[in-house]
Amino acid sequence: MKEKIIENGIEYVRCGDYYIPNLKVPENKYNIGIYGRLHKKFIKENHKGFYTSLILQGKLDEYLYKIDCEAQNMMNSLIPKLAEQQGITEELKAENQLKWVGLMNNVKAQAEEFVYSEIVYVRREI
Repeated sequence: MKEKIIENGIEYVRCGDYYIPNLKVPENKYNIGIYGRLHKKFIKENHKGFYTSLILQGKLDEYLYKIDCEAQNMMNSLIPKLAEQQGITEELKAENQLKWVGLMNNVKAQAEEFVYSEIVYVRREI
């Protein structure tokens, strides 16, 4: 028996009496944040075929990294806009810090809800 065979474009390596596919994990390392991890859980539970397809193509981490970056960019642009719309200023921060913190927490929660509904909990194509 041969040590290695190639069939249908896949290399197989002999291990005892069996041939096992010689699969490799992609070399790219991505730091995936909270939004990427939440999206991964969402597609794993709700779109199993899409999730499996990404894994088999070796594109899951890259896909999740893009989702996470997009969500993070949206958060970074939404928070200042929402704060400005609600009249949250540096003067308020200097006058009443507790009120400012509470209002900013509300703004952050609003921005996160928008990001969740528009990016995280939506199935996207590659």
